[in-house]
Amino acid sequence: STMRRRKATDSSHSSTDVREGKEKLRLKQEVGLISGVSLIAGTMIGSGIFMSPEWVLHHMGSPASSLLIWGACGFLAMFGALSYAELGTIIKESGGEYIYILRIFGSFPAFLFAYTSVILVRPAGLAAVCLSFAEYAVAPFYPGCSSPPIVIKCAAAACILLLTIVNCLNVRLATSVMNVFTAAKLLALLVIVVGGLVLLTRGQTQSFHNAFQNTTAGVGAVGVAFYQGLWSYDGWNNLNYVTEELKKPEVTLPRAVMIAIPLVTCLYLLVNVSYLAAMTPSELLSSGAVAVTWGDKVLGRWAWLMSLSVALSTFGSSNGTFFSGGRVCYIAAREGHMPDILSMAHVRCLTPSPALLFTSAMSLIMIMSGNFTSIVNFFSFIAWFFYGMTISGLLYLKIKKPELPRAYKVPIIIPIIVLMAAVYLVLAPIIDQPQFEILYIILFVFSGVILYFPLVHFKRHPRFLKRVTLHLQLFLEVAPTTRD
Repeated sequence: STMRRRKATDSSHSSTDVREGKEKLRLKQEVGLISGVSLIAGTMIGSGIFMSPEWVLHHMGSPASSLLIWGACGFLAMFGALSYAELGTIIKESGGEYIYILRIFGSFPAFLFAYTSVILVRPAGLAAVCLSFAEYAVAPFYPGCSSPPIVIKCAAAACILLLTIVNCLNVRLATSVMNVFTAAKLLALLVIVVGGLVLLTRGQTQSFHNAFQNTTAGVGAVGVAFYQGLWSYDGWNNLNYVTEELKKPEVTLPRAVMIAIPLVTCLYLLVNVSYLAAMTPSELLSSGAVAVTWGDKVLGRWAWLMSLSVALSTFGSSNGTFFSGGRVCYIAAREGHMPDILSMAHVRCLTPSPALLFTSAMSLIMIMSGNFTSIVNFFSFIAWFFYGMTISGLLYLKIKKPELPRAYKVPIIIPIIVLMAAVYLVLAPIIDQPQFEILYIILFVFSGVILYFPLVHFKRHPRFLKRVTLHLQLFLEVAPTTRD
């Protein structure tokens, strides 16, 4: 096994350590339980709950079956997060799936994950959330007509640039932004929930009559519906990307998961019920922006509050996605799977600014070339492939390495269920409706072989790379960080 134990992390009260007369640079441990819950819930509650309900209903065909999908997605996210919590207490390093695959399966599969995640998956997820933010943010300026695509893309690009500045300046500033926007989006969802309950008490239950009528039973359709629903739950694993920045990770990680995900699941189910109380299934399917349509029907002249609330919600989710996504790039570079410059931190701000800047650049490219729905399906296919690989690693450790110390243990049936779901989500769309896009994705993942052997395995680096790294260090004011 390539599993390797590391020493305990540094004190939460200091970001530098003086040993043998040398000052060593580290990221700060500033993420506590409240910030951990905010990071999970704040990232999960983003664009999905305001844009995915119509697509889940479209693929499932009936209100009741779509609600079952939303509930099943919540259970799956909870099971996945509990499984990851055990991994996080065994391998107390940042990086999420990347570091777990590296320590359990070795360098090559970890490189394929890092290569795919850093260049495509994380930037694609951030681009999708920022595009939905932009769509709602500019909507009030174009009443009665669709917003120009170029304006939406420019607003999304501005969102990414602002997030880059916030996250590069200070970790505490980034977590404070998460906390504030999480509170705002929870308030917005509570408004929708209360509005729906009022409608139900007035007898608006027509959407729930014969609620299972026209239900779709196709394997592929259910798989795609899960993709759209799970997109709204994406972020359940975000705390594992910043384990080294958690205060008491063995306690904070499982507790934050157990608070955040049930809270989000209950809210999602109640919000979907509210949507169906205000609109018939056909009205919901024809709505380009579900929350805005709900606001028009329920809030009247205060409907503009929905556009504002969704914009705030998606901005907060973008911040959480950006915060964790940049850490994957940083950790992969620190392990030698990305250029050295990406493993460095700013000497004063103590943030992985080169990795954040790279993630920002890749997300801007995604914004210019993609649209929301295609990015979601593309993101989900790759994500669940690697989720399945990570969960199989946990099962390996539970069976072959039961002696490893772990502060938290999940019942083995839970990761088995998650692994079965991951296999289904990867294979079902391929079997039912094979598409060339999926083939392109698979080819891209394995194209990493061309880069791995010369650059990582044999370490054949171009001579000019060191000089470029040195100049970038001076320009960005960054230095290598240390690990225990």
